[in-house]
Amino acid sequence: MRGVTEGASRRAAFTREAPDVRRQALVAAAETVLAREGVGGTSVRAICAEAGVSPGLLRHYFAGVDDLIAAAYEAVGQRIDAALDAALETAGPLPRDRLLAYLAASFAPPVLDERLLAAWIGFWSLVKTKPRMAEIHAASYADFRARLETLLAEAGATDTRAAAIALTATVDGLWLELCLDPRTFGPEAARAILERTIRSWLA
Repeated sequence: MRGVTEGASRRAAFTREAPDVRRQALVAAAETVLAREGVGGTSVRAICAEAGVSPGLLRHYFAGVDDLIAAAYEAVGQRIDAALDAALETAGPLPRDRLLAYLAASFAPPVLDERLLAAWIGFWSLVKTKPRMAEIHAASYADFRARLETLLAEAGATDTRAAAIALTATVDGLWLELCLDPRTFGPEAARAILERTIRSWLA
């Protein structure tokens, strides 16, 4: 796992806007279409229709649809990172509280979002077949684990690398189950499970 912006209603008429706005609109539209249609339905025409721009405009900003989807993956990762950083800012000074807040932020909006799950499945499906997606995935998770290792060390963990790998997998698994079927357990239960797991690495 490591939200998806909800696309505005489709606009029939194409619009003229500043370059940065048009580029951002294409990125947001790619996320929306990928979440709604899956990889098979994510085409230049579908994305441009969602963004309200002409199909030819996409190649002005991106080398192709693969390049645009990669930009969307990066944008989603940046929003998740911002949400996790925001959780740290309000966590207080205690190292264990900061560690838990950083990880448990995945169980609250905007990270806990069914639309994010739908897009994330699309991104994940491309990691094994698209080198650029694999690079983004590897870099994103490496940055997350590095930040996590720092927080673990501050909280008193010794084997921070193994702990970071284990906690990353735990968060991803809990997040996935929460998004797929929130009737099984809720965010508070996920947080409690995570807290027990953290204690085992800090003992």
